[in-house]
Amino acid sequence: MIKKQILIIVLTIAMLFSFLGSIHAAEHQFDLQTESALLVDATTGELLFEKNIHEPLYPASITKIMTLLLAFEAIEEGKVSLEDEVIVSEEAASMGGSQIFLEQGDKVSLEDLLIGIAVGSGNDASVAVAEHIAGSLEGFVEIMNERAFELGMDNTNFENACGLHVDEHVTTAKDIVIMSRELLKYPQVNEWFSIWMDEEFLKGKISVEEGIYLSNTNRLVRYYSGCDGLKTGFTDQAGHCIAATAKREDSRFISVILNAPDSKTRFDEATQLLDYAFANYKTIPIAEKDEVVGEVAVQKGKETTLKLVLAKQLGVLVKKADDPEFQKDINITHSLNAPITKGENIGEFIVIWEGEEVAQGDLSAEKDVQRATVFDIFYRTLEAWVRFGK
Repeated sequence: MIKKQILIIVLTIAMLFSFLGSIHAAEHQFDLQTESALLVDATTGELLFEKNIHEPLYPASITKIMTLLLAFEAIEEGKVSLEDEVIVSEEAASMGGSQIFLEQGDKVSLEDLLIGIAVGSGNDASVAVAEHIAGSLEGFVEIMNERAFELGMDNTNFENACGLHVDEHVTTAKDIVIMSRELLKYPQVNEWFSIWMDEEFLKGKISVEEGIYLSNTNRLVRYYSGCDGLKTGFTDQAGHCIAATAKREDSRFISVILNAPDSKTRFDEATQLLDYAFANYKTIPIAEKDEVVGEVAVQKGKETTLKLVLAKQLGVLVKKADDPEFQKDINITHSLNAPITKGENIGEFIVIWEGEEVAQGDLSAEKDVQRATVFDIFYRTLEAWVRFGK
């Protein structure tokens, strides 16, 4: 009898913790017409609402989030630069659907092409960028799928760089959020996404001498406070889609809408989700990526101390009315004997609220620490003697 009572208590506690872990997602229900939808806090990734988020669907031009992400990562790695001159190929110029009207032989900077993707959703620009980065569209698609796998986008398969319909070209709302959060690590893209229109885009730079009329496909960047991205999409098979993000003060949220019946519904339901997030929650920033959050002693090193930095941005999502006081702890999990390499994982940075861990981030070495030589140790000892004598 006692064992049965204990079992009931244990199961009750387990159910309670399971409920608390998903409380944000269960608190509010929306009557959405869209086939799949997701609302998350961009900083923490915490889910606030979901509907069919694992269902593979056609993403249309939301695909271009991955195209832009790979471009920024290639720039960061030094493989390409924004100033690169890209020659538009016959294949790129022949792309249908949304385009920025490039012609074969046009020479356009990589930066202008990326703006053309972010604002005008240019399929031609997407292919030109893909060919510039990988040498061919096919090679770029391979990289897209490799990166999706690395990011844990388990239900995604890319067949092109722009989102034109192919039956096997699918992703999910969950996977879209994953790549969207990665892209948001590059603030430059939000500046481009915020451009509403440019009536003389590429004037004097392409075959169309007067330039083109570039108009943002995402009306929320003009009509929704704080919205600075990300991408819309539409094909007959995909329906009307959007991955929308907005930031107010320290809080940024992402809402994804897939296969809405019409454009108005797409924007209305994305707005509905974002309104709910901003009305009920706030993100409290803890530290930025690469911010120094601690210092530890190093053994046998040329330097005796090492600063620790966070490997990623860290924040905590709380209810709008909460005013928490956090405890912050450092847990060293690796040896502090030199040599130590910059970026090497050293331990964990833990944030605690009311006795519970609410956030955790990996700590890494701010810089290299070489192993001390015999002479380093001798002079260090001599210096200590001199200080002691004073």
